[in-house]
Amino acid sequence: MTNSFRFRMEEISYPSKLVRLAPVKHRIGLLSLVLSVCSAIAISSTGFAALENNPSVAAALKAAIDSPQRSAENKARDKYRHPFETLTFFGIKPEMTVIEIDPGGGWYTEILAPFLNDHGKLYEVVGKGPGAKTFEDKIKADPPVYGKVIVPPPSATIVDVPADSADMVLTFRNVHNWIPRGTAEDYFKAFYRALKPGGILGVTDHRASSSEPQDPKATNGYVRQDYMIRLAEEAGFKLAGTSEINANPKDPRDQPVWNLPPTLRQGEKDRAKYLAIGESNRMTLKFVKPSK
Repeated sequence: MTNSFRFRMEEISYPSKLVRLAPVKHRIGLLSLVLSVCSAIAISSTGFAALENNPSVAAALKAAIDSPQRSAENKARDKYRHPFETLTFFGIKPEMTVIEIDPGGGWYTEILAPFLNDHGKLYEVVGKGPGAKTFEDKIKADPPVYGKVIVPPPSATIVDVPADSADMVLTFRNVHNWIPRGTAEDYFKAFYRALKPGGILGVTDHRASSSEPQDPKATNGYVRQDYMIRLAEEAGFKLAGTSEINANPKDPRDQPVWNLPPTLRQGEKDRAKYLAIGESNRMTLKFVKPSK
């Protein structure tokens, strides 16, 4: 197993309540926990195994990541966001129908659009935020790359696509924004409706320390991993795997996440310190909608 799939026991508190070491008479329960962890580790490697058996898919994904429409600024962040490893872990394939939620400036869209262009379908759920016009302009500026991307109008249902129609829903560093608005549960329910049975939900976000209680407002932008898992499971999803692809042990997680790159909200104040830390410590979680 590669270093990309290091698992940290401190982050596991499953289900949503913290697991405490059991006395001798409860060793069976502890054994079950260990077995469940081992199962998650085994599941997490299946995406890479699939690509090893399908080199054409791996080549297509690498080509999309290396494609010329990606800006140099975005490519420079690959060392923090690991797009090849992340999308491979989620199990993406070029013939899938994929929905990306809140794409921001389109960092992942630059990869997903060419990868899915010939055989798949890409929905970008943008919403009404201040960046909606910027994203629209980006899509319109390059029809050969983005001409087939579908941007549904803002909808009360969040994801305005037919129910049970998508193979994969992806959202990158967004859930921490929904928690203070009280809409996170609605988003996960919408993802569940949109996905086919057996469909995949891929989530990354800034990971809070498991030693601290979850801030109900996610004030610093961090979310506990067990809290994220609970949100998904309460919507009906099953955890299919976790990965340390996007972990950063240098992140002390004792400051607002926006102090770190790429935002660097403090400007020149402590800039060298935050650049040395790099981007945030992130969880990478894969969920599945159970087959009926």
